[in-house]
Order: sequence, then structure tokens, then C-alpha cells
Amino acid sequence: MHIESGSLCTKWSKFIQKLKYLGKTEQYRLLIYTLDINHTCTSNLDHPVHYKHNHFNLLQVSFSKMSSFLFFVFITTVFPANTASNRFDNFTVYRVVPRTSKQLEILRRLQENTIDNYNFWTDVGAVGHPVDIMVPPNLKSKFLNFLSTQRFEYKLWINNVQRLLDAEKPQADNRARAVDWSDYYNLETIYHWMDKLNEEYPATVTPIVIGYSYEKREIRGIKVSFGATKKTVFIEGGMHAREWISPAVVTYILNEILSSNDGEVREMAESRDWYFFPVCNPDGYVYTHSKNRFWRKTRKPYGRCYGADPNRNWNFLWMQGGASNDSCTETFAGSSPFSEIEVKNLAEFIGTIANTLETYLSFHSYSQLILTLYGRKGLALPKKLDQQLRIARAAADGISFRYGTIFRVGSIVGLMGVISGTSVDYVKGTYKKVPYVYAIELRDQGRCGFVLPKQQIIPSGREMLDGLVRMFREIGK
Repeated sequence: MHIESGSLCTKWSKFIQKLKYLGKTEQYRLLIYTLDINHTCTSNLDHPVHYKHNHFNLLQVSFSKMSSFLFFVFITTVFPANTASNRFDNFTVYRVVPRTSKQLEILRRLQENTIDNYNFWTDVGAVGHPVDIMVPPNLKSKFLNFLSTQRFEYKLWINNVQRLLDAEKPQADNRARAVDWSDYYNLETIYHWMDKLNEEYPATVTPIVIGYSYEKREIRGIKVSFGATKKTVFIEGGMHAREWISPAVVTYILNEILSSNDGEVREMAESRDWYFFPVCNPDGYVYTHSKNRFWRKTRKPYGRCYGADPNRNWNFLWMQGGASNDSCTETFAGSSPFSEIEVKNLAEFIGTIANTLETYLSFHSYSQLILTLYGRKGLALPKKLDQQLRIARAAADGISFRYGTIFRVGSIVGLMGVISGTSVDYVKGTYKKVPYVYAIELRDQGRCGFVLPKQQIIPSGREMLDGLVRMFREIGK
């Protein structure tokens, strides 16, 4: 493409409008153009140029002072980064309820659609199960017409996502910042706090690094032991990057296990060894703080798209439903079981403690659920299922005691629909002697969704600690 030197400065906007969008990606598509530019024009354009058009952000096109060169234009998706120039103003969330099997299948096809940029906050599960979908403003009319044509039952659930993000926005983080659960913390702050625990409780705390993420970040955990070898508890958080309340609650519980003076908490804490991994998907978690608040997956590149769902990548019932083989979808299960190094590292470490593992807890958000296994129909139910349900109901009663928060109890497939390749299914399916395995979906029930106000972090932690006290008391009967 040749552009007259005199026209480039004055007609840059018209040139940009000639760029054609070549298909939806999760992050970038690269376009390369050759331009002939006169020195007199480039001298005025040797600073980064930002241009926003139809929700696609053209990022830092830098001009060098040369007569002919190549430059790169990167186009981001309609789900932009949560920064000053990339916001979610007027993005809405609709709660849609499929009432027939046909409507359920229509929603599944929509979730698999990689052309329209709808962001599913909850997976398509079963008939009657609500599905929360975030819609960009430029697709709102099209989406509402789709719902009307297909006769869906729906409600406007969140009117403006950016208002929630403005209230949630963390303070500027630094390594010296005190962690008091009044805010959401970035990875550096969480890891620095974990280092301080080792210094403060050297006889009790053992730091663990089980490996590195795709982008070479440490995957870090903490072992807490108050004495002789005991049965062990493994608690994981932050598997899905955008679920910020998960690492917050896991770190809150870790702190209470170490420092609480409550008699019931001390009895529970000192009866077992504990393993805490607050951020199992560090690359994704960092990305939600720096680029896109609603990123879910890992950050490994797959062709034109990025990342796999780390909770669909475990080597048990992999790709047996509720997962996708399309790398551009939110539920992409990876190219193979354990294709994600984060998941592989976790699985290998769990294997080293499986002989003593009594309880495995996986914290997610949102929906307020305590889930038993499995995520797929047609499997033999876990042994002593009645006992597992009784323990889960006891935990739900404990959770409700302080604030009246209601958690429902049931199987994954019963309350969320078919989901395969999950960590909890893998642990129970691979190590059948592990008696108690639960997935827990934290607050709330969708009014704020992933953007749970920071004022709810401590109440969420407190009620979950109450639930664990009841859970382990029931286990001990």
C-alpha cells in the first residue's frame, strides 16, 4: 500500500478505517503493511499513536524516521484490558435460563461461537440452570434480538460492568504492603506475604515451589504442620484467573490456620497437615490485573489464540463433555491432558502426597455451591456418597451461621451440568482412597459475579472458615 506523504498526517483516520478485521482472537491478530512515508510527515508522528475504532484498539503504532519500512498493527478483541484506555463501560450481563433441551443446545452453540464476542460468566449446564453472559454494547441489540427470536427467559443482571470494576479497583500494590484482606492483591504482594509467613512461623511453615508457569512464574504453595505426620488437606485457589475471591479466601484461611486464637479453629488446624496453593494459574492471574480483568485461562499460545482452561486439562475424563477443542473458547481443554504446565506440575505434586491425603478442596467463584463428584453422568458414584453429602451439608450449615449465606449442596453434574477434566475429578478418579473431595463455588449468586466487592472478602473468609470447622468436625465423627 502506498500513501502520499502529504496525506498520511491528515488522513490517518481514513487509512485506519481500511483495516479489515480478520476474525476474532482472544488477544491479537497481526497485520503487516508496507508504507512509503516522507521524513517531513514522520517527524510529526514518531510518538506512539493510539486509535480506537469499533471497539478494536490499535496499540502503539511507532513510526521511525525512514522513507520506507514495515510496521505492525495489533488489534485487540472486543474484551479490552481494564486500564484507563480499555474499559468495560456499558458492558452488560444478562441472566438467561434455557427451559428446553433445544434452547440448551442453542446456548451451547453460542458459547462455542468465536465470531461474536459474548463472554460467558457461567457455563451452559442443564435445562433450568441460569447462564450469565456479558455483552459488549455494540452487540446488545443483536443479542436481545437473538433472545427474543429464540424465546429465551432472561433478565438484565448487571447494567454496567465498569461501575463494579471502579468500586473493586485495587490500591497500588507493592511488596511492602500489609495484607489485611481489605483489598484484592496482585501476585507479587501475595508471594511476598507468603515469604513473610515463613519468617514469622519458621517451625510451622514450609515454603514450596512445585515448578514454573508457561511464562516462567513460580507456582508457590505453603505447607503448615504443627507436629508429627498427620492426615493432610490440600486447598487450591486461583485456577480460573478472573475469580479473584478464590485466592483471597484461600489466603485468609491460611492466615487463620496459623494465627487464630479461637479454640475450634485451633483444634481443626492442629489436627492435620495443610497444603495451600492460593494462585494455581499465576500467568492468568497477573493478566487479569494488568490487561483483561475477565481473563479465565492460562497464557500459553495456541495459534491465533491464547490459553487453555486449567480446570478442563486434567487427565481424567478429559474432553468428555463441558469442554471445547477450540483454542479460542473459554473452555478450551488444551491440546492434550496436562498440556498446561501449571496443571502438570500440580498433578505431579499431588501424587507425592496422595498416600496421606484426606481432603481436597478446590475454591472457585461464583454461585455459592458445595459440589460433590463427578462432573459427568454414567460413572459409578463415589463410595460413601451419603457420608460425603452429610459432611457437605454440615459445612453449608456452618457457612450460614454467621451471615445467613446459603450454599447449596449437590453433585457437579446435578448443579452445574457436565464438566470434564477437572482437578477434583482427577484427584478422586486417580487416587480413589482420598475420601473427601469437594469443589466450592464462593460468593455471590451473580449480582456482582466475578467482581465481588472488596468489602465482602473478609465475610467470605470468615464464613468459609466456619464451614471448614463444621466440615472437619463432621469428618471426625
